[in-house]
Amino acid sequence: MVNLVLLATEASHEGGFGLNFNLFETNLINLGIIIGLLVYYGRGFLNKILSERRAQIEQAIQEADQRLQEAEKALAEQQEKLAQAKAEAERIKASAVERAQVTREQIAARAKADVEQMKLTANQDLEAERSRAIAQLRALAVSQALERAEGQIRERLDENSQQQLVDRSLALLGGGS
Repeated sequence: MVNLVLLATEASHEGGFGLNFNLFETNLINLGIIIGLLVYYGRGFLNKILSERRAQIEQAIQEADQRLQEAEKALAEQQEKLAQAKAEAERIKASAVERAQVTREQIAARAKADVEQMKLTANQDLEAERSRAIAQLRALAVSQALERAEGQIRERLDENSQQQLVDRSLALLGGGS
């Protein structure tokens, strides 16, 4: 390459082919050549860099899409779990309300039965006391009647009349056998 530059400088002095190193005269030509060389040799390098960058961006987009899908899937699962938890809470609440209503009804029925049983027991106790009182009054009346009857029999019956009454009673008992 050094030889090429030397030959070109020699040829330019003699008026033939050569390189012109005057920047103002050769600026556009040099710029065109440099741009052409950059495009020709730099295209592969630039395409490689752009392809790698594009691949990185596409991979980042794919990873972001994958994370988005995973997040949406996790969100759907959590929403489903939340819905199940709400349904379970509603079921538990309904069950508790139902059990409370059943318990309330059982307590009311038990209280009513207890009141009825207490009334029945009170009536039975009252009836038993009444029967006892009647029995005591009867016993008292019978006792008093017997005492009066004995008193009247003693007054009216003498010894002879008593003997005749005993004999008649024995005859009735003996004759009935």
